[in-house]
Amino acid sequence: MNLSKLPAYQKRVFVPENVDLTDTATVVGLYEQLEKKTINSAHELENWLIERSEVDAALSQAGSILYIRMTCQTDDPQIAGAYTKFVQNIPPAVKPVNDRLNHKYVKASELFRLDAKRYQVYDRAVKTDIELFCEKNVPLQTKVDLLAQEYQTVCGSMTVMFDAREHTMPQMSKYLLETDQSLRERAWKAAAQRRIKDKDPLEKIFESMFALRNTIALNAGFSNFIDYQFKAYHRFDYTPYDCKKYHETVEKLIVPLNEKILNKRRQQMALKSLRPWDTAVDGLGEKPLEPFKEPAGLIKKTGSIFSKLDHDFGQHFQEMEQLGLLDLVSRKGKAPGGYQNTLSEARKPFIFMNAVGIDDDVRTLLHESGHAFHALASAGQPLLDYRHAPMEFCEVASMAMELLGGEYLNEFYGPQDLQRSNREHLEGILQTLAWVATIDAFQHWLYEHPQHSPGERCQAWGGFYDQFGGKFIDWDGLSEFKNYLWHRQLHIFEVPFYYIEYGIAQLGALQVWLNARRDPKKALKDYKYGLSLGGSRPVKELYRAAGISFDFSEKSIKPLIEAVAQEWEKLA
Repeated sequence: MNLSKLPAYQKRVFVPENVDLTDTATVVGLYEQLEKKTINSAHELENWLIERSEVDAALSQAGSILYIRMTCQTDDPQIAGAYTKFVQNIPPAVKPVNDRLNHKYVKASELFRLDAKRYQVYDRAVKTDIELFCEKNVPLQTKVDLLAQEYQTVCGSMTVMFDAREHTMPQMSKYLLETDQSLRERAWKAAAQRRIKDKDPLEKIFESMFALRNTIALNAGFSNFIDYQFKAYHRFDYTPYDCKKYHETVEKLIVPLNEKILNKRRQQMALKSLRPWDTAVDGLGEKPLEPFKEPAGLIKKTGSIFSKLDHDFGQHFQEMEQLGLLDLVSRKGKAPGGYQNTLSEARKPFIFMNAVGIDDDVRTLLHESGHAFHALASAGQPLLDYRHAPMEFCEVASMAMELLGGEYLNEFYGPQDLQRSNREHLEGILQTLAWVATIDAFQHWLYEHPQHSPGERCQAWGGFYDQFGGKFIDWDGLSEFKNYLWHRQLHIFEVPFYYIEYGIAQLGALQVWLNARRDPKKALKDYKYGLSLGGSRPVKELYRAAGISFDFSEKSIKPLIEAVAQEWEKLA
């Protein structure tokens, strides 16, 4: 379905129908109408907020559609140009007037008191945005956005000629599951050599982004980008110090367990050491799990999982398929990775991924569907800001769905393959917790050392990679590839410091999983209730609503990891 033809969730009241939301003057004019409105009561202030939310949602959806089209076909100049034009023109024009609207709201809310609890999160966010806004930063932020698009284009264009056929990078990952070690090695090296071919362009993109971000932070009155970005992400419930405590706990509790898992793999494979191409294949030499052959099979069986788990989830997923809100298959020109993007005016989710027929594809679709169900659960929130939860809870929605849906993977597998899939998923969770620490620690180092050289950056990356488990892999003769592994992590380029959320949320998701083992009905009910709140409450309250706690100290992590280790022993 044409995404621009999706019906709105509700009829527009303030924004005219058929308005061109890619036209700068038109968009600015809508916000300026809000700026000129007179507010004489609390009731009028609330109506004004709803009107502002309507404009924000319509504009957000226009941008989302352009972004989706661009990532689905990065090699189409016309589509890329439309997105570039939007990024270059709309946000820079809107940001100054939005800052004035924030000031207007704060002033009005001091005169006409609204429900303090209801607007607690909104008020805090608006005041923070006022503090951060700096008109000098508007063109700099636009440059960063355009560099992010450039990163997508470079990565989306990467293909490999292998065994007389052109492959995308996601398609190459399938070879790493093959039992023939020489085939795996050839495939890994072919993909690695293709990535390293674009090392210099990616380094240049990052250097430009890095310099711009440090300038943005200084312009806004911050001494470093770390403090600026934590504020920009509205991280009110934890600090950079807490992140470093997470790193320490991961190194203490999780890295040794990952070492144990890798040692068992090495012994099973009768290898002296594990090479990078030996970490994904089955340790006992079993053929790769093949959950589906065609996208239709992935969609049908995943839909059955959701129907078994919860009637609402099944209905939601079926509707997404019918509306054309799933783009799942890897192809040339498609950007890497996967995401869920909410079309804010229709209040419908879109799922993008690069399926190639492996077990990870099933988990990815479960993950992104968790985000989609979150968007649908909170669709009734009147304010756009409250239809988006903090990322620390958004990722609970997705990661918990991987675990909850994983209980029904017999849709794809027989008993032995089901056990294997769940074992590999638990191993993946432990690897993810360590990888999050690697990426987050590296990002802290980057912005704590704004004058670092490219060589120092490589050295720092290698140190963190080894610290959190990379030292258990034999990279002899492959140091150049190892030095630039971080280029694959789009978060470092596109959304700096947005990665610790995965670690925090994984701990929350494990709590949902343990709750479900004790009382499945209550766990699911609490989970759905937490999703329905969207972003209307602080993150700690969202966790409590979902029946879990927001705590990533050693005291909290230790029992969760022990439970995972016990389950892994049963499945190993």
